[in-house]
Amino acid sequence: MDEKALGERIDVLEARLVHREREIEELNEIVARQWQAIDDLTRRLGALGGRLQAVEERADAPAGTEPPPPHY
Repeated sequence: MDEKALGERIDVLEARLVHREREIEELNEIVARQWQAIDDLTRRLGALGGRLQAVEERADAPAGTEPPPPHY
């Protein structure tokens, strides 16, 4: 194989490598954003679970322990 053909093959391989590196960087950014979204949703779900548990505990409490509404 002559040097010109070898040089062209190297150029093609370098171009492919640069393209793949860009793709990997883009995918890494996407994965990082998805993990941030998952973390945010996990925190929100935990907060909602806590609120739901508090509501359920109040609903399970005897009716006499809660003061009557102001219109009575």
